[in-house]
Amino acid sequence: MKILHTVEEVREWRNNVITNGGGGGSSVGFVATMGCLHEGHKSLISQSLKDNEFTVVSIFVNPSQFAPTEDLDKYPRTMDEDITMLVSLGVNILFAPNAHVMYPQGIPLNVEEQRGPFVTVLGLSEMLEGKTRPNFFRGVATVVMKLLNIVSPNVAYFGQKDIQQFIVLDTMCKELFVNTKLVMMPIIRDEKSGLALSSRNKYLCEESLKIASNIYRGLKEGQLHVGRSREDIMKSIEDVWQPFIDSGDFEVDYISIADFKTLKEVDTVPTRTTTTQTPNVVLSCAIYLKDRANSNTVVRLIDNILI
Repeated sequence: MKILHTVEEVREWRNNVITNGGGGGSSVGFVATMGCLHEGHKSLISQSLKDNEFTVVSIFVNPSQFAPTEDLDKYPRTMDEDITMLVSLGVNILFAPNAHVMYPQGIPLNVEEQRGPFVTVLGLSEMLEGKTRPNFFRGVATVVMKLLNIVSPNVAYFGQKDIQQFIVLDTMCKELFVNTKLVMMPIIRDEKSGLALSSRNKYLCEESLKIASNIYRGLKEGQLHVGRSREDIMKSIEDVWQPFIDSGDFEVDYISIADFKTLKEVDTVPTRTTTTQTPNVVLSCAIYLKDRANSNTVVRLIDNILI
């Protein structure tokens, strides 16, 4: 596996692929990550390796998607372990730029101080996650657009866990005519608890991880009430979570029952007739979870089910 750090190195490699592939016949798959790789990332990378002749993975903790009050400095960084995983999988290229490469004008966390081009997907970025983290998708869309321009992949793979991110990025690529197909891969969950795998899970002790598994249990209960009123679905979820809200373990940021394409809240939830049909509705949530081993640690976890 080659480890590249500059735009010029990646473009030279990509041009060689085009030249040696006879005018672009070799397919390149791409997985953008912030490192601290787990089985969820592995599923994306494995799919890319299966689908494409070459696979590029990026590791870059993107400052522009963090607010000044968020955990940029504390975000887990495990580069040595990540490299070991990528080599074992057979990845061709790791692109690991620094902040200056990705943001030549610098990237202060205060949006008012930022300079340079940024990408905003209006109408989708303001929903759900965007209400709590108003500049998050601006940062995500900007860095992904930069990465796609650098790597020029045929296909890029993203996880369903960050469902709003996928919808925002897919819209961005289609409406800005980016010549990359985006593929959404299913959520990878802990086999026993059902907890969605996330790099942020590393912040939580074992007891709190067990409690966190009730996030998914609540969503599954809501799914069982599809066909009933929105209020019935919401109440069924809240009933599962209430003991953990009362104990102080959970604080609910939002529960959403939204249209899959527009992310607008819906009153009725039709079911899919087949598993291959495009989802109608996203049942999603964000929960602040207090770590029982360290009361000063509060982790924000997201999850969703497609209906």
